[in-house]
Amino acid sequence: MRTAAYVYTGWHPIAERDAAFHPGFTEWELVRACRPRFPGHAQPKVPQLGEYDDSDPAALGMRLRLAHAHGVDAFVFGVFWCRGKRVFEQGLDRGFLGGPHGAELPFACMWANRMPRRVLPVARADVAVLDPSRFVPSDVDDFVRFVAMLATNYFVRPNYVTVGGRSYLSIFDSTFFVKELGPDGARAAIAAARTWLREHGHRDLHLAAIEPNAETLPMVRGIGFDSVTHYVFLPDWKGPFEQDYATMAALRAQMWASFSERSGLPYMPSVAPGWDASARGADFGEARPDKYPWWPVITGEHPEHFAAAMQRARAFRSPIGIDDPLVLIASLNEWSEGHYLEPDVRFGNGWLEAVRAAR
Repeated sequence: MRTAAYVYTGWHPIAERDAAFHPGFTEWELVRACRPRFPGHAQPKVPQLGEYDDSDPAALGMRLRLAHAHGVDAFVFGVFWCRGKRVFEQGLDRGFLGGPHGAELPFACMWANRMPRRVLPVARADVAVLDPSRFVPSDVDDFVRFVAMLATNYFVRPNYVTVGGRSYLSIFDSTFFVKELGPDGARAAIAAARTWLREHGHRDLHLAAIEPNAETLPMVRGIGFDSVTHYVFLPDWKGPFEQDYATMAALRAQMWASFSERSGLPYMPSVAPGWDASARGADFGEARPDKYPWWPVITGEHPEHFAAAMQRARAFRSPIGIDDPLVLIASLNEWSEGHYLEPDVRFGNGWLEAVRAAR
């Protein structure tokens, strides 16, 4: 069973954020500025290896190599695409593929089908959690163009991850994808992409639906998905503000099998070392809104608890099985949401050692 960690490629300046904030803005400013907001709040999150530009092959390569040495077999890079427009692509294209490990470390892609926020930290409580401008519209032709771009640039590489001999691709907001195209449109888009791959000499897809909601979950098999998984599957989003890591990790593991049973597809578990998106939200004190990015916060996180979560994931067998499943970790480096494997000043290499201990 292989272990794959999601990679957030938002750690280098881009023109869109330069225009929205100031030249050179990255979320390191948010991570650095966050302060404790309640007793025992473990903020700020401080990277032991320092802040870095993930489009720098030396900087990103060193961190990928360290994770690989501790048992992370592959890396799933978020790919931001909206009708041909891409952002944050230099983390993958230059930082990873342009570096010394780009031809050897196994990697795959996740369609991050949301556009980055234009206001950070989020400072208004009276607006929707997900502004409509951040949704990524698509249609049959657009999805085929997207898959063709992935195939041409990434699927063809010998170190691209396959599951069952097919190129692994996941969709971050699978519910929105199905809602936007409708079940028939989503089915047609996936079928058309598979046809394009076949006609152009590429492997077929293994397409994973990330966190389909209760309405979408029973439909994903018929639409053309091959498995179900999650990104961060830890907090109860409508539960109490503070949630204990060990309690939530054990509870989520008890639910994994149900996603396979309800979808009729293999389920590949995703675990996270924590969750705390405080850095992305302005400090409202006790008047904080009860929604993202202020609510909830996972507390009591520790490498020992994460190692136990990893062991459960590696021992899990989906009711509907698959020969070479993945265990997903969210994530290698999403510091502004409080889930990362990279060394921090609090635990050193503890998160990575937990991955190795679970093997």
